[in-house]
Amino acid sequence: MRARREARARVRAREHGAGAPPRGGVARLRGWGGVATMALACLLAAALVLVLPRLSDTGGTAAAGGAQDVRRMAQAAPTRAEECRTPEASLRPSPKDGPVLAAIKKRKVAKLVVGVDQNSYRWGYRDPNKERGRLEGFDIDLAREIAERLLGDREAVVFRAIPTSQRIRAIQNGQVDMVVRTMTINCERIKDVAFSTAYFETGQQILAPKSSAITGYDASLRGKRVCTAEGSIAWQALKEKSFGADTKTTVPNQLDCLVRLQLGEVDAVLTDSALAAGQAAQDPTVELKGKPFTREYYGVAMQKGADDLVRRVNDVLEDYREDGWKQSYDRWLAAGLREDARPPKPLYKD
Repeated sequence: MRARREARARVRAREHGAGAPPRGGVARLRGWGGVATMALACLLAAALVLVLPRLSDTGGTAAAGGAQDVRRMAQAAPTRAEECRTPEASLRPSPKDGPVLAAIKKRKVAKLVVGVDQNSYRWGYRDPNKERGRLEGFDIDLAREIAERLLGDREAVVFRAIPTSQRIRAIQNGQVDMVVRTMTINCERIKDVAFSTAYFETGQQILAPKSSAITGYDASLRGKRVCTAEGSIAWQALKEKSFGADTKTTVPNQLDCLVRLQLGEVDAVLTDSALAAGQAAQDPTVELKGKPFTREYYGVAMQKGADDLVRRVNDVLEDYREDGWKQSYDRWLAAGLREDARPPKPLYKD
């Protein structure tokens, strides 16, 4: 596996600048059924008291200090405003280290500081059966892959639990080097942070009790209480078109919405279909309603101006799509999504 990756890296180094095929590959949802217990949902809900970012291992203070240095360096780099037509287009990959990654490697403890979720089942969550509640999930696998490729060690990463509403701020303030947390790439966000190429395709969808008369993101929401995470794409969608729903309930983290739904405080949740599927897996009394009404892509978010880091992450993703993505997908997501799903193909800036 490593030999194939190194060979591909050498080829790309010689052919840097070559074109890439258009995006493709869509993972659509199917029924989850009762594949998880309510005990896990309760355990994850308890973790929501951790509002402030949390370091997962030793050496975090030194790494966090280094993140501040990287932030200043990235902000000093020039950027240019462009009309937003394809926000998923990112910088072309490069296997070469640059000043931002060099600063990370010079830290007293050379580790990436990565903002993640610790409450999204199958994406980023703490497994109570593992030592110290080890973080696991699809996004966690990707973060560890990036650490291995950039620093030579899958464990060379400090995880910070970042609420949905704080993801951009955590990057801008230098609390983290990057965020790998089901973060959708869109035109508004690329004004504030830089993104890698897309690593997952999803869409917004309604989650509600199976007994509910709600049929999806439509007129059946009129008069219903719908919960969203503040600052999320779902939150913005309801601001633009609510169908007469009560949209006052907003929360810092998506899992808060599931808890509110279980307590009967809201009638439905609007979120990414992939996240909603994970919540349905936690609670067999709820289900996805209707179909996704948007097409969105998750990307790794980094500092504006940290071009060398963006290119290196894109280089990692080039290999990961061929060798690693499917294995992680099959482990965490295939039980509730298409078994033959593939990662979206990268789109690069001209």
